Amino acid sequence: MSTTLRSVRLTSPRCRALRAGPSCASGVLRLANARYSSGIAQSIQPSKLEVTRTQQPKQPPPPSSLVFGHTFTDHMLTVPWNASEGWGAPKIQPYGPLSVEPSATVFHYAHCLFEGLKAYRDPSGKVTLFRPDMNMKRMNTSAERVAMPTFNGEAMVELMKELIRLDKHWIPDQPGYSLYIRPTMIGTQPALGIAPPKEALLFVICSPVGPYYPQGFKPVALYGTTEYTRASPGGIGAYKLGANYAAGVAAQKAAAQKGYVQNLWLHGPEHHITEVGTMNAFVVFKRSDGSVELVTPPLDGIILPGVTRDSVLALAREHAAGQSRVPDLTEKLVVSERPVTMKEVKAAAQDGSLVEFFGTGTAAVISPVDRIGYLGEDLHIPTGPDGMGPVSRPLWKVLTAIQTGAVSHPWSVVV
Repeated sequence: MSTTLRSVRLTSPRCRALRAGPSCASGVLRLANARYSSGIAQSIQPSKLEVTRTQQPKQPPPPSSLVFGHTFTDHMLTVPWNASEGWGAPKIQPYGPLSVEPSATVFHYAHCLFEGLKAYRDPSGKVTLFRPDMNMKRMNTSAERVAMPTFNGEAMVELMKELIRLDKHWIPDQPGYSLYIRPTMIGTQPALGIAPPKEALLFVICSPVGPYYPQGFKPVALYGTTEYTRASPGGIGAYKLGANYAAGVAAQKAAAQKGYVQNLWLHGPEHHITEVGTMNAFVVFKRSDGSVELVTPPLDGIILPGVTRDSVLALAREHAAGQSRVPDLTEKLVVSERPVTMKEVKAAAQDGSLVEFFGTGTAAVISPVDRIGYLGEDLHIPTGPDGMGPVSRPLWKVLTAIQTGAVSHPWSVVV
């Protein structure tokens, strides 16, 4: 059961600016890389938010019992869309089943995209989001790729803040815990036929989660997958679409059957490294001049532009340029976005110039690798006593300090 529906009017200056917005003669307004119509179609309006509070609130479970993505908070956010009227009134309502017809396009043509970000609570009780603007930008890019509606990213961040404020008590009051936020968009038009859906639903659910490595860092073993291809030029590899992930489950299952934790996606006859499971890949090499090179594959259209990837690169580049030092990170650091092949990694492992290999993503932040199975043999990757390496460890410390609010930074957005 739920309380009576009420309207919440967001009155902060930022929200007022969102509602007013600049005029646009063409009727199409671009804001934060989101596109919506200011004339015929309605944009998302935080001022029209309606809230229905649950009358049967659940008791958050003990933090130690949490399994990633299996527990959800009391409420969710929904925003409907249709082609003739645009975005409808946003609603925060009790978490529960969605009413979607079996002919909805999401079930037949994979009109589904999503994002993942976290809210953190510091010891003083302040709740922050980490770079939510980046997630909204990427979500709009994904929506455009599958001909689904785009939206005002700043407006969605304001609505997510309202949802988080309502359920912030679900964030465990222990170090390393957070609230995982899952914005999702699906095509809901009840019609068969391959075409842009005329109806869609944007919704957000929240899940309390614990540290990815509760017992300390544990390096993972990867299987260099040559039997499957994750993405190809001109495809959907660079977009956070449901179709990207379903196709990877068989490869992950095959890697597990061979005794590996996750698969390493390789591309083309040269076996270019692309991604680590669902994470971005980083390799560290020791160069002949004594410098250390941090390498990640470039965003060439088949690799997802990860928010954690971008953050690691930014911190490393600022350090290398002497703009903002990362404690304990070598000053002889070179940061490269360039192609890297398994042949190069194998040669470096054999001659001792391979320093470390790790993945980055929202869930784990940084995931170290200690072994890669490749063409019938295992390549052993150096790791430190704590499971991390000399480059990933200091970057992880600074990045998590920013995320949790221990260090003040523009990336940390107060809820």
